[in-house]
Amino acid sequence: MTDGLERLWTPHRMTYIAGQNQPPGCPFCVAPTLEDGSLVVARGKLVYAVLNLYPYNPGHLLVCPYRHLPDYTDIDADETAELAHFTQTAMRVIRQVSGAHGFNIGMNQGSVAGAGIAAHLHQHVVPRWGGDSNFMPVVGQTKVLPQLLTDTRDLLIDAWPED
Repeated sequence: MTDGLERLWTPHRMTYIAGQNQPPGCPFCVAPTLEDGSLVVARGKLVYAVLNLYPYNPGHLLVCPYRHLPDYTDIDADETAELAHFTQTAMRVIRQVSGAHGFNIGMNQGSVAGAGIAAHLHQHVVPRWGGDSNFMPVVGQTKVLPQLLTDTRDLLIDAWPED
């Protein structure tokens, strides 16, 4: 018997929901050390940019300090400046490769504020387009992403300027 609904399967989300296949330790400390399959887009002296493994939208980047610190007030002036510079660069690069109309930029400080990984500071750079929100997340609890993470990573790496 059918209910007349089509299904869009996203089984990869279950690993996130169930907390499976998590590397030991902090994923933001591990990410810049990976070579094969790394989603790191750019590396600075004090911070790096990495694609979110579970993005809200295509091109959703995280800007992270290399140091394992939980709070924005814990980073020093040089880290703050490079984090801001990487955030601006991320916006420029994402606009260049995907024509984003706007961005959500922000940090969730502490688990009560929504930080999924509260122990390591990270800033979200989420590209937005007119009409990018539809019924799927609300009704279907599913986000439709039109591009593989590795394809997005390659586009961003190619467009990221060398300092």
